Amino acid sequence: MQKIAQFITKIVDFFYQPFQKVLPKQVFRYGACGGGNMVLDWILYFIIYNFVIGHDLIYIGVLCLTPHIASLCIVFPITLLTGFWLNKYVTFTQSSLKSSTQLIRYISIVALNLAINYFGLKLCVEIWGWYPTPSKMTITLLTVLISYFGQKYFSFKQL
Repeated sequence: MQKIAQFITKIVDFFYQPFQKVLPKQVFRYGACGGGNMVLDWILYFIIYNFVIGHDLIYIGVLCLTPHIASLCIVFPITLLTGFWLNKYVTFTQSSLKSSTQLIRYISIVALNLAINYFGLKLCVEIWGWYPTPSKMTITLLTVLISYFGQKYFSFKQL
């Protein structure tokens, strides 16, 4: 896994060259890794929503999930793990916190973003009548700042 992280870091740092005068390397790495994970999230969400769930309600016992929320529930754990891995091994590599502490803190920041995503999707899709995929994309963009500062100063902070 370390070799994969080094490979990704080299690729990201190669594209950093033109931005080095305007962005710190860590911010660029965060943007590149977060952007890649966000695109993965959007693609998976689109595929799950349109081809796996098929726009149908999902019944789990007495619980009924709308297709856009069911899709979010399926995609979330995948991008949670890829996002943690990228942040730990590519972006915030200088943190001396234990991995378990980092993961718990990372999950807490992501849980906040998940709540924003959940209520944002409910608002955009069910109240405002927007399409689910553009709604998801808009909400994700709003959570980027919360996530960066939370990860930098809480999840992966340097001691």
